[in-house]
Amino acid sequence: MGQFRVLLVDAAPGPLLGRELERLLGHGLAVTLNLRRVADRAAVRAEWGDRVEFTDFDPFDEAALLAGTVRDGLGHHAVKSRAGVPLRAAFLAGAARPGLAHPLRVIGRAGAGTDHVDLTAAARHGVTVTHTPGSNADAVAEFALAQLLTLTRDIRSYDAAAHRGEWRAPVTPPPELSELMLGIVGAGRIGLALAGRAGALGMDVQALARHRDAARAPRPGLASTSAPGPAPAFRSAARPAPAPASMSAPRPAPARASTSDPRPAPASASTSDPRPAPASASMSAPRPAPARASVSAPGPAPAPTSAARPAPAPASTSAPRPVPALASTQAPRPVLTLPELLATSDVVSLHLPLTPETRGLIGRAELALMRPGAILLNTARGGIVDEQALADALRDPAHPLAAAAVDTFEHEHAAFASPLHGLPNALLTPHIAGMTRGAMATAALRCADHMAALLAGRPDGIPVATA
Repeated sequence: MGQFRVLLVDAAPGPLLGRELERLLGHGLAVTLNLRRVADRAAVRAEWGDRVEFTDFDPFDEAALLAGTVRDGLGHHAVKSRAGVPLRAAFLAGAARPGLAHPLRVIGRAGAGTDHVDLTAAARHGVTVTHTPGSNADAVAEFALAQLLTLTRDIRSYDAAAHRGEWRAPVTPPPELSELMLGIVGAGRIGLALAGRAGALGMDVQALARHRDAARAPRPGLASTSAPGPAPAFRSAARPAPAPASMSAPRPAPARASTSDPRPAPASASTSDPRPAPASASMSAPRPAPARASVSAPGPAPAPTSAARPAPAPASTSAPRPVPALASTQAPRPVLTLPELLATSDVVSLHLPLTPETRGLIGRAELALMRPGAILLNTARGGIVDEQALADALRDPAHPLAAAAVDTFEHEHAAFASPLHGLPNALLTPHIAGMTRGAMATAALRCADHMAALLAGRPDGIPVATA
């Protein structure tokens, strides 16, 4: 048999393209490069024209994608995608049909998510789907922290005001990260990478794992009533709110993993704050919510307009909080249900794949459970959050949700549209959380290696996505 043919539907950007092509050619693969998203096409043709074939089509046009893949009845054994180009049933049927000289056998995704591929149809047509889980974990974790700091410190409005020559100071000082509880939905590679970074900055961190067996880590004083099975922990027909904890008889807190951290261990999650109240606070009064992250248009900062979003109490100067360690190996405290996590977190960060179980996971009912002044971060997938419900919550000054940072949307690329457009308390970015130099290089080169191994009949150790 001749060389295996690989189509790069959307190539790696900039100088990384050369590394990607060298890696594929080094595996003995015959490469066809789609030039549609290449910045300097003439330079690429001049450099690679004697080693690579070229094509040019819009990969988000399904008819053009199929025509470019089958090309004169030759076809390609593998297709590589980076930007989540939809690979649906009709494309898979056409690209894998037996009449082609080289029917499709492998789809490679330079990234973790595979929701853009119809995995059921791929299996039906004998197409193996591989991806690169963990390749962008550090990049996305860093980006989530950037989102959080931008919102809590209102950086955008101060920058805009300074560019207009205005000197502004906060009317209500914002909380520090060490005053906030971070709740992570999805304790996989990215979620744990974020947990470690947030813990190193002094945040208390709790997490909800995707599956019950992972989420049911024992916690003193809290028994699980969930039925056994691999179903995701956060799916519940009733989605009951957690029962309030009694302030007179708090449940014992789990021991912290690190003995070097001088902070008291947090109590188990409940609808009340799991952390000890400051010395100046009365135990009979609820902990004040953190100040709402101001993301309004630049100008003099207004006074709070909603009694439901009180500013935090000033920190006691007589008992300063110890400085956290520079690095954190503390595992996030497990939480058993999504309502419990939402009701006890000041910041909620989503790190889940888009599946039938997670689609629409965060809707109106879930947003209403959040703490006053809470922030939602989504660097996962747009379909996990009901964008209309999120937009309505952000427009409502009485709603507990204060702000949101969204990097992924239900409709992206040329179809980009969202009800979040124009909302000053919504920080919107175009799905760039994982786009760092290191993350993209790791994903591109791993993907090349995975496709080559699968085409050569060496599947051992290669990550494969299934329906």
